[in-house]
Amino acid sequence: MKIPESLIKRTKKYADKIGKYSPKLSAMYEKCYLSTIETCMERLDDGTVFLCTGDIPAMWLRDSTAQVSHYIPAAVNDEETAGIIKGVIARQRDYLKQDPYANAFKKEPDERQIHNDLPPNIPIVWERKYEIDSLCYPIRLTYLYYKATGDRSVLGSDFIESAEITVKLWRTEQHHFEKSPYRFTRNNCPYHDTIHNNGMGNEVSYTGMTWSGFRPSDDACVYGYLVASNMFACVELGHLTEMLEDINHDKGFIDECKALRDDIEKGIREYSIVKDKNGNSIFANEVDGRGNSFCYDDANVPSLLSAPYLGYCEADDEIYLNTRKFILSKDNPYYYTGKYAKGVGSPHTPEGYVWHIALSMQGLTSRNPDEIREILKMLETTDAGTLLMHEGFNADDPEEFTRPWFTWSCSLFAELCEKAVNEGII
Repeated sequence: MKIPESLIKRTKKYADKIGKYSPKLSAMYEKCYLSTIETCMERLDDGTVFLCTGDIPAMWLRDSTAQVSHYIPAAVNDEETAGIIKGVIARQRDYLKQDPYANAFKKEPDERQIHNDLPPNIPIVWERKYEIDSLCYPIRLTYLYYKATGDRSVLGSDFIESAEITVKLWRTEQHHFEKSPYRFTRNNCPYHDTIHNNGMGNEVSYTGMTWSGFRPSDDACVYGYLVASNMFACVELGHLTEMLEDINHDKGFIDECKALRDDIEKGIREYSIVKDKNGNSIFANEVDGRGNSFCYDDANVPSLLSAPYLGYCEADDEIYLNTRKFILSKDNPYYYTGKYAKGVGSPHTPEGYVWHIALSMQGLTSRNPDEIREILKMLETTDAGTLLMHEGFNADDPEEFTRPWFTWSCSLFAELCEKAVNEGII
């Protein structure tokens, strides 16, 4: 796809400033900033935009939002860039209408079953791992674009339809075992790649939160209420309410959005706050409403680490700070340290692998300039000579990494570089 001039100008402006601090970091920023539009984007005949996630030829609802969010500032005064964002929004909504439980979709429908999943997927679906955040991210992209540009064309009938589908599904999944039609079983796969208990997961009791089968890393949850994703749902229900009020939509549906948000927030506060080994209050990341909890943070987003970035709380919130301290320590079972890096990893990748996304998010949620510069240095020295960000990499040997083509990670890195410039940190 042709690169709009506004994106080229923005890239050069920041690359020149970053280059005075580090020529390599500048080269990485420039390559990462443009990676999505240069390598993943295709305008389809219906005017929508298909975004492969990188080295997997499918479009994730989650990834596709994160892959283009850093282009929104350039869309404010540029119709060409604005058209790209709107094309992504339109394609997300079309997918969501076809199967709101699916997380990833094909460019065109076909009869291939990519995985040995039950029940079988409809032809347009690549994978049907239900994750709360798959429904949060399309709302987020619409909101970020609308607030930046004031363009009300994205708040039409398809916006209302997708919002109603989302709210109905989240209401249903507040009562997963009683009301949900969703089942997922994958045969001959790693333990975390399928949902056990006949495709329904471990039993849960009502909390007000909404159930998720999988984490943003696409690994199955241990306990069904994924707290970071419920935090994200709270934020996006707030955004949804704001947009609906702006267009004077039906008050009954607006009230329903507000009530659902209140239910989820109440559930988070009542069921997910636990004590760490020092007696400090922190957020657990998975709970079941039956007294069980799992304290950890995963590398992908939404994560507990990302709560201020997503808008759930302030970066100086006391419980968040306690949780952040836990996350960035060996008490988090997925926190790794090595010769070249220290940070959050995931069971989705090998033990000892830190994720570039998690490092970028640590920087984006930090108010400490020294910490941000330290993270930028880790990112600069763990690209394995590619000038690109990856998924996970061996903290002792960055030449060993997963996902050589993963543009979400590149986009988030570019966002961190811009934050560092805007705040005078580099």
